[in-house]
Formats: sequence, structure tokens, C-alpha cells
Amino acid sequence: MPPNAPLLQVEDLQVHFPVMAGVVVPRETGRVRAVDGVSFTLAPGETLGLVGESGCGKSTTGLAVLRMQDPTGGRIVFEGVDITAHNRTQMRPIRRRMQMVYQDPFGSLNPRMTVAGIVGEPLAVHAIGERSDRREKVRQLLTTVGLTEEMASRYPHEFSGGQRQRIAIARALAVEPALLICDEPVSALDVSIQAQVVNLLQDLRDRMGIGMIFIAHDLSVVRHISHRIAVMYLGQIVEIARREELYTKPLHPYTQALLAAIPIPSPAIEATRPRHIVSGEVPSALTPPSGCRFHTRCPVAMAVCATTPPLLTDLGGGRAVSCHLQTAPR
Repeated sequence: MPPNAPLLQVEDLQVHFPVMAGVVVPRETGRVRAVDGVSFTLAPGETLGLVGESGCGKSTTGLAVLRMQDPTGGRIVFEGVDITAHNRTQMRPIRRRMQMVYQDPFGSLNPRMTVAGIVGEPLAVHAIGERSDRREKVRQLLTTVGLTEEMASRYPHEFSGGQRQRIAIARALAVEPALLICDEPVSALDVSIQAQVVNLLQDLRDRMGIGMIFIAHDLSVVRHISHRIAVMYLGQIVEIARREELYTKPLHPYTQALLAAIPIPSPAIEATRPRHIVSGEVPSALTPPSGCRFHTRCPVAMAVCATTPPLLTDLGGGRAVSCHLQTAPR
């Protein structure tokens, strides 16, 4: 990979799921546009937060980047290699360079395997080191994520939720990946444990130089770990910006509404801050609205919003927004 080149480039990524009808002669009656034209880049050692409401396509984007879900269209370039059309055999040597931490650690850990077996399994799959080397590597990984060597002989059900997530992180780090995708890694944990896991991921990223996509719906969690944040709505990115820019001056009405929904632990400030009311429900990805997909719920929608889809326009300084209000000539 050339110096200063992006670790990951995603261009116009699309993931559509066909809706079939008929038993004898199945036919396609529509398509669920789960991801519909997503583009972003990720630098080595950078964390990109991917946020939005449930069902907006965040997790599907992560799975498509890992090629665990076949894309319908677009382009995925990882470490300078276009992997969009790679088959399973072609992806195998690349798998160890990209790993995932799932939302539910209990569901992603094999209950019949010990911690040593779980963490060491990627090393065995990719034939990394001898058996004695793998045992030593497992001990090192457990120490790295804040667990003890004695825990290696235990089973997942013997651990708390936070400890299980640490085991999942250790497993993902075993093959020394360049890219780590974290899909809601703290949403199932208590608030105090969330902070511990986020701090652990941040420390590991800084020490190992791992590029990270941190998927979440909680913007208060994403703020602590992300360098840049991309906001998704109904399969598309509506705004992307550096962390502090997004939180201090959000440009898209949907981003403003998400930030306004974060509670502030001060009744006086909470009572006086402006409200951004979003009405209605998220439309179906099977039949998304014409024009801007957010216009049916947007409090400042204009006539053009219902007919013309806004483009994700680069505003400079690493910031882009998809909104007619922000990109119209002034």
C-alpha cells in the first residue's frame, strides 16, 4: 500500500435485498435498499463513527465492507486492493487483516469452547505459529484486554457481559488486523462497563495503529472514540464531519435532531436548549421517499426536497453534507 494511501475506500456502495413472491415460479416484486450509495474513506489508525437509527443500514455496511455480505453495486478497496468481486478463496488471505467485534458477545462466542480455544482459534485457522506459540499468544492477548491467564480455561457463561466482550476483542486482535469493525460493541452492556470497553478499544487503536469503524446509535458513546463521524439515514450518509465540528455545528436537520435527543444532566440547560422535533416513522427501505429521503420528517423541508435527491457535497476540510439548505448557492 503506497504511503499516505487510505486503508479503506468505499465508493457508492449498494446492498439491495430482493423481495420474492410466488412458490412455483418465484419472481422479484421489489428490492429493500438497505444500503444505497454509501461512500467514505478510512485512514490507518483512524476511527470513523457510523451512527443512525436502527434499520438505517449501519450493520449491513459493515458486513459488506468485510465481504460477509455481497454488495449489489459500488466498490470496496482495502489496502489498495479492490475486493468488491473477490470470492471466498480470494478473500481468505485478506480475512486476517480485517476483523469484527459483534454486538452480543454471548451470541458470538462458542459456549462449548474455553476462552483459550476461542481466542486461539483464528491463529489455528490461519496457521499462525506452532501450538506452543499460540498458547503464549493467547496469554498475551488476555493480558492485553485486561483479563488474567487463569481465565483461559473457563467457558463464556462464567463471565460477565463486559468480560465476554473483552474476550471477543482479544479474538479479533489475535491475527493482528489492520481494520476492526465494531458493530454496537457496548450497547448490551451497563453504562459503567461501556466506558471501560470504549477506553480499551481506544487504547488498543492508539497502540496498534488499527483503523476502526465504530457502529452505534448512541452519539454520546461515539464522541469519545471517533475522529470523524458519518450519520446515516435510510441507507445513505447524510453528513460526515470531524467529531467536534459535528457536535458543535451540525448542518443536516437529521443530525441536529439526533444530537438534540441526547439528554443533558442539568434540568436548567435541558429546559432552555432548542428542540428539533422529528415527526412520523422511518419510511420503508422497500419504498423510500422520492427526493431527499428525510423530507417526509424534516421540519424545514422545501418543495425541492420532495423531488430532487440532494448530493453528498464536499464542503471542504473533510466535511460533507447531503441537504439542499446547505448546498444551495448563497
